[in-house]
Amino acid sequence: MTEWTAADLPSFAGRTVIVTGANSGLGEVTARELARVGAKVVVAVRNLDKGKAAAAGMPGDVEVRELDLQDLSSVRAFADSVDEVDVLVNNAGIMAVPLARTVDGFESQFGTNHLGHFALTNLLLPKISDRVVTVSSMLHLLGKISLKDPNWTSRPYSAWLAYGQSKLANLLFTKELQRRLDAVDSAILAVTAHPGYSATNLQGHTAGKVSGSLMSLGNKLATNADFGARQTLFAVSQALPGDAFIGPKFAMRGPTGLTSRSPLASNATTARALWELSEQLTSTKFSI
Repeated sequence: MTEWTAADLPSFAGRTVIVTGANSGLGEVTARELARVGAKVVVAVRNLDKGKAAAAGMPGDVEVRELDLQDLSSVRAFADSVDEVDVLVNNAGIMAVPLARTVDGFESQFGTNHLGHFALTNLLLPKISDRVVTVSSMLHLLGKISLKDPNWTSRPYSAWLAYGQSKLANLLFTKELQRRLDAVDSAILAVTAHPGYSATNLQGHTAGKVSGSLMSLGNKLATNADFGARQTLFAVSQALPGDAFIGPKFAMRGPTGLTSRSPLASNATTARALWELSEQLTSTKFSI
């Protein structure tokens, strides 16, 4: 069987897709390829100038809108501006950055990678017709959810462990979202994808000289953004079971398909508890 690539995407004519963080890297490739096959693509970005520059290189119907996942008021304003959407791609993210806080006081990685997307998804859910695809990472394997201190206010901060927590949260969020969708007999699908290890500008903002050096070395061995985005595009376009996790067969490389996750990422009890905590922190709820 021939390995699946973006060339195998079906037509998305007449469909609308929102891609967060689509001004560069995996998000830019994801948006470009979906626009190529006829989707109306909304490039949802914090920096409009960068978003417009990226959109200028995309074919078809592409619209750029402002979305700052580190500011819940921006998330709400963006969601209010959307009338309907077929697919939401929660792609934007930051990785292993120095300790910082979002506008709402959340640790920046947990706030951006998880809570911002959690709020966005819940606010858009009544307007979504097909699926929610959230981009996680192999580095969820580093993660452990601290329900008592998810925002690193009372424990020593670790940039990499905070990143792992946020990526683990992506998987637990998807698990609980699919459970809730099933409970109300919704046809909406919730799935997750990871790119393997792709060389993008995500690695350019990691904390510390050692991390930066390791990322530079790792990028020499990494796949490119087209390969990484392939995993997301597969998750966006293929018939899949709910709570599917898509990635390369051999972790970093190989054919795209269903892949495995850590035992912590399969814990339904933690998924429910994280959901309830996230509702409290973002003041948003499951809205179907």
